[in-house]
Amino acid sequence: MSSKSSIEWTESTWNPTTGCTKVSPGCLNCYAERFAERWRGIKGHPYEQGFDIRVWPDRVAMPLSWKKPRLIFVNSMSDLFHDEIPLDFVRNVFDVMEKAHWHQFQLLTKRPERMLELSRQLARWPSNVWAGVSVESQAWTWRYEVLKQIPAQIRFLSCEPLIGPLDLDLQGINWVIVGGESGPGSRPMKIEWVREIRDQCLSSGVPFFFKQWGGVQKKRNGRTLDGRTWDDFPIFNEDKQLCVKSS
Repeated sequence: MSSKSSIEWTESTWNPTTGCTKVSPGCLNCYAERFAERWRGIKGHPYEQGFDIRVWPDRVAMPLSWKKPRLIFVNSMSDLFHDEIPLDFVRNVFDVMEKAHWHQFQLLTKRPERMLELSRQLARWPSNVWAGVSVESQAWTWRYEVLKQIPAQIRFLSCEPLIGPLDLDLQGINWVIVGGESGPGSRPMKIEWVREIRDQCLSSGVPFFFKQWGGVQKKRNGRTLDGRTWDDFPIFNEDKQLCVKSS
């Protein structure tokens, strides 16, 4: 839980909940489901229940014990805003994120309506909590319209797996991640789709992060686009203005 994450755009993962259900075409070949179901029925394993939804109260306070600041992806193996997860539990997660102010937390959901519902119940949205939505094709761009109503200082899009071209309205968006699907049955991603999103980001001054081409052998396919990697992150400068950090 606290080890270095292999996900290129974060440093650690924290899963106070696990499990999910499919909600849109981007879920078809879910890597988390594929991993979790390998262990279904193995007594004592954290995924003994496979990818069924489960809350883990004993994991909620974990970030408070991590003293070195880090970038933390919340729920790499779930969606915190799934309607089967009690909002009281989600509020407890938010309490911990606010207390652990030395970390930056990245929330990513395909259910922005529930994220918005929760945001309206909070006294304030913690300044160290980023809010993101998955947008895999044009049919799902409505998610970022909901996202824009959430008062997070950093709002981001994860266009992964990218399964179609996107024409984005990036006003109010602070970061865009793009990646191709990987693993068995992965659907191909066209280079022109990636270039179009990159160019939209460049023209809007929005940090662009290209995660991977994907495919069955994703390491072989790599993550370079037009001869270079794209590793931009959103950061605040000394004047507390958002800007682009290139690594």
